[in-house]
Amino acid sequence: MQQITSSMAGNVWKILVKPGDKIDDEQEVVILESMKMEIPIEAERGGMVREIKVNEGDFVNQGDVLIMLE
Repeated sequence: MQQITSSMAGNVWKILVKPGDKIDDEQEVVILESMKMEIPIEAERGGMVREIKVNEGDFVNQGDVLIMLE
């Protein structure tokens, strides 16, 4: 199982996928907001979204798991 993690601390501004979605390599899956900037988080590899571990509005730290893929 693959994890998509946060590359930096910030607020989850928008979640672009839902469980069951098939995603491609380098597809944007979450947008973080930090210091009034929007930072897209991309999947390193494609797969199917199994679980979303965060909600829009949540604060995350660098390295926190955002999404689980299968």
